[in-house]
Amino acid sequence: MAMSSISLDAGAPPRAGMLAGDRSAFARRILLVLVVCLLFTAVFSLASGATDTSALLVAWALLSGQDSLITAVERVVILDIRMPRLLLGMMIGASLAVSGATMQGLFRNPLADPGIVGVSAGAGLGAVTFIVLGAGVLSPVAVLLGLYHVPFAAFAGGLVFTFALYRISTRNGRTSVATMLLAGIALGAMAGAFTGLLVFWADDQQLRDLTFWGLGSVAGATWPKVLAVAPIIVPILLLSPFMARGLNAMTLGEATAQHLGVNVQIFKRVAIVQVAAATGASVAVSGGIGFVGIVVPHLLRLLIGPDHRYLLPACALLGAIMLLFADAIARQIVAPAELPIGIITATIGAPFFLWILLRRRGLMDI
Repeated sequence: MAMSSISLDAGAPPRAGMLAGDRSAFARRILLVLVVCLLFTAVFSLASGATDTSALLVAWALLSGQDSLITAVERVVILDIRMPRLLLGMMIGASLAVSGATMQGLFRNPLADPGIVGVSAGAGLGAVTFIVLGAGVLSPVAVLLGLYHVPFAAFAGGLVFTFALYRISTRNGRTSVATMLLAGIALGAMAGAFTGLLVFWADDQQLRDLTFWGLGSVAGATWPKVLAVAPIIVPILLLSPFMARGLNAMTLGEATAQHLGVNVQIFKRVAIVQVAAATGASVAVSGGIGFVGIVVPHLLRLLIGPDHRYLLPACALLGAIMLLFADAIARQIVAPAELPIGIITATIGAPFFLWILLRRRGLMDI
């Protein structure tokens, strides 16, 4: 309800949404291209793996009712292993990219990203806390929350760190990028210290899970995990377009946004909660997958412009494509084993982040 009122209050004159020229027609074509690319990437993801199982054959057998065309193993591989992995990868990639675009619009700087400024570290701390202590001192809370206890803990950790980051880096309505990055490093280090302490207390099985989880992966995707995060991520993705006009107004500055009818304080709180929830749920089931939230929005902003009416849905599509493609590569490059996705996204994203820093050298406090 709050989001709906924000989107209506943030309605600016038509020209206010066109922040860098009218690229609306081109942006709509790009969205159509991204939808087609996502379909092809999804098929490629279903076909990728250690076994030569045909996703198209399984789909045809199920749709035609000819179960004799496929074996029980093929059915399990596609429906119980690769399908939940596909859906989880799409949701995580879309949520990380949309969260990055939202943070960049809110902070008015393309360097803002949940992974870089410590939000993901805070979400990770919350998740690790319940992974290690959920069967011990926190067991009553874990039982009360049931299937959602790890996503909820990750959301709480991400929310606390996001609010702390905003309070530290913003003064008199102006956000210092240098302070934001330094505060993010400090908060991330703090989260890392507490996470290390929890890892010290973990048993052998928890250590193995946490090691692979910390590098980022959707290898452990199951239908229960999909059902645990879908009620959090899917509504946020569906509601994110209603934040577009407010983010467009915020790009012009908080004072201007206030004059355009945006309730700035409520809008910021809603945006922060949205980022924390999406990032927390993603980190809870996939671990530390970085740089999606900075690479995807920046590329699309260069391509279709900063209008969030098109940028947010485009980020959701390209984020899903990027993560599915990275996951498919992770399964193929060292088959039959697989690399954590976080290694691949960091290999691509770290040089890209350095490139952005070099482009903006001398403009860090603007």
